[in-house]
Amino acid sequence: MSPEASGERSVAAGWIGTAVTGDVIGLPAEILNAARDVQAPPGLTNLPPPPLCLGREAELARLHEVGDTAIMQASTVHGLGGIGKTTLALAYAHRYRHAYGVVWWINADSPTRIEQSLAELTRRLLLGLTADRDRVAWAMAWLQWHPGWLLVFDNVEAVADLSPYLGALGGGRHLVTSRRAVGWPRSMRTLALGILDAEQAVELIRATAYGDAELTVRELQDLRALAAELGYLPLALDQAGAYLRQNPTVTVAAYHRRLPTKLDKAADGLDAERTIARIWTQTLDALTVRDPRAVELLRTLAWLAPDEVPVGLLEADGVDPDELAEALGHLAAYSMATVTRDTVGVHRLVQQVLRVNAPAGRREAEQAVVRALDGLDPEAGEWDSLIPQLIALAESRPVGHDDGAVTDLYRRAGWRLDTQGRLARATALLEAVLAQREQSLGELHPDTLATRNNLACAYRAAGDLGRAVPLSEAVLAQCERVFGELHPHTLTSRNNLADAYQLAGDLGRAVPLWETVLGQCEQVLGELHPDTLLIRSNLACVYQTAADPGRAVPLLETVLAQRERVLGELHRDTLTSWQYLADAYRAAGDPGRAVSLLETVLAWRERVLGELHPDTLGTRDSLAGALRAAGDPGRAVPLSETVLAQREQVLGELHPQTLTSRNNLACAYLSSGDAGRAVLLFELVLAQREQVLSALHPHTLLSRGNLAQSYAEAGDPARAVPLLEAVLAQREQVLGEQHPDTLISRQGLASACAMTGRPDRAVPLLEAVAAQYERTLGGTHPTTVAVRNHLARARREAGTG
Repeated sequence: MSPEASGERSVAAGWIGTAVTGDVIGLPAEILNAARDVQAPPGLTNLPPPPLCLGREAELARLHEVGDTAIMQASTVHGLGGIGKTTLALAYAHRYRHAYGVVWWINADSPTRIEQSLAELTRRLLLGLTADRDRVAWAMAWLQWHPGWLLVFDNVEAVADLSPYLGALGGGRHLVTSRRAVGWPRSMRTLALGILDAEQAVELIRATAYGDAELTVRELQDLRALAAELGYLPLALDQAGAYLRQNPTVTVAAYHRRLPTKLDKAADGLDAERTIARIWTQTLDALTVRDPRAVELLRTLAWLAPDEVPVGLLEADGVDPDELAEALGHLAAYSMATVTRDTVGVHRLVQQVLRVNAPAGRREAEQAVVRALDGLDPEAGEWDSLIPQLIALAESRPVGHDDGAVTDLYRRAGWRLDTQGRLARATALLEAVLAQREQSLGELHPDTLATRNNLACAYRAAGDLGRAVPLSEAVLAQCERVFGELHPHTLTSRNNLADAYQLAGDLGRAVPLWETVLGQCEQVLGELHPDTLLIRSNLACVYQTAADPGRAVPLLETVLAQRERVLGELHRDTLTSWQYLADAYRAAGDPGRAVSLLETVLAWRERVLGELHPDTLGTRDSLAGALRAAGDPGRAVPLSETVLAQREQVLGELHPQTLTSRNNLACAYLSSGDAGRAVLLFELVLAQREQVLSALHPHTLLSRGNLAQSYAEAGDPARAVPLLEAVLAQREQVLGEQHPDTLISRQGLASACAMTGRPDRAVPLLEAVAAQYERTLGGTHPTTVAVRNHLARARREAGTG
């Protein structure tokens, strides 16, 4: 039965694939016939020059997938302004331009601009039409007659703007870019574009700013820090690279320091309207028209953590939950926020732009956090989810700002992080508390001094020794002035400064300072006071760090005997002394003795403290390391796996001790010959330590060195060499030339150089290491002998020995 239609301008058909209704522009038959007969010149295109598009191979492949030919061939790339949608579409169009008869780029931010772009296609194909309206109609007719084209609609603001084209033009391919994440026809494929990964981001800035020029390790570090601050956002990375290229006297570090003032500056050759700040301003203008509440909400979110802000935090009294949900929906629709059922996230660079342009949002954010934490127990789980919000507020605290309402929350959050072994995350919190106490109590008030001391400890935990050491020195001088030379607070400060010197590799100052502290504790507290015994134990450990077992072992034996006499055989501190002594035996080259002693200590700790006490887990980890050093991977690997699982259960995934166990398990895999599993685990530990500690924390440097070694042992020494060079330079910078860890890096680099056929590079490195070990360990120490043998082999291979 045939369909019927009635009424003015009605349409009837037996089958309709896509129907477009509305006004139709009429053209003379001869002109429409020309649309059928005119052939495009080969390779007709109006594409802008090809862009630098790094790290998007997977996305390009997805765009090129061939879909069901029975439906419209259309794809939408959506995402945050500056995420690289235009770059991806342009790279795709250039890469596959030969697969299409015509490739036409359309500026699609308004209906008028779309029509102008289509009119230009007519001008390129046909002479004689003068009205843009006629040119658009002719271009549409031409595209209908000639399949096999690609139309790229760039920067679509409203889905409805494409309706006249997507439905009417079915003989080719449509590629759309838009900030809009929702509202697209179901038949369209959508691709949500994310940020680049860290290495691709660094490469984009480097290639844009410096081309093929060689960069120093420090310059690469600065690029990594800048890329992280830019949130790995392609347009921001490109903008930064272009600025650095145009201003070669500006260093990466200087650009980073002045970043908020640079987000609206375009270098020559870049579109001034395509800076990060201006693109997002345009989005905010559109959002303000659509939903002003969404913009207000975004200005509050700008001052909170960039990821996983609890939705409940935004639920103030008097706020309609449905209105809040709609506002969040509009932010997600414009790709200005990532919204789930429970959390919200905003790109950190969006936050920076908003903080500069809308500082009033900070007060709303502060009130939201205070309201959410009101009356909560600091040990409750809710506190942990809100600590990142307090950190964000502390980090953005304006100079001189009165944080009285939240200072106590900062202090309690810092305490909470300290009890979790995550003091490194508390630096911004303690900085805010210190500023408030200096302002309200004065520079030398005991509470101010205590906070300053805690902040120095946090810097030390974070590996920020450039700030930890001078602050510890200042605290000691102030305690001496306020309390006197021998007050317990002063002795604690002196101990903390010695600890900072040790971590910084400055053993020349750490050892005599600890010896001084020990003498003062003996004078004030007595030879056998528990605090005196603790300082004596610390001094023995620093002797061990200095690779001086001749002084470390006897002093640890003395401390053990004294603790047994004063505290008892099974006291917690006595058991700690047993473990330290076992670790010293292992470091002195006697792992068999260490294993025997640690097995005894482990049995005692299991009996006294329990299977899962942190001290018990520490002994179990030390025993696994001693077994590994004794050449018994069959026992070391399963024990390391057990310790890691137990620490994950008791302490959590990212606790520093858990990361230590994960590192040690990777070492066990490596020593057992399973380099493949070792590499994967070392890569994970490195990423986690960079997140929890810092890029230059000694433990992070250890993980980076271990990863490089695992590359070498996995048969990829060429990949190991540049990483080892970076670690060596970083350890020389952070720890000093002669620190034991620096020597290990120098030796590892020498081994990798020899493996890559460069024994000439290995020889001078090994000569320096051998000389240092002979001075510190002696000529007969197993480590010294091993390095000397390695040096002799390298000399033979280099033809110099």
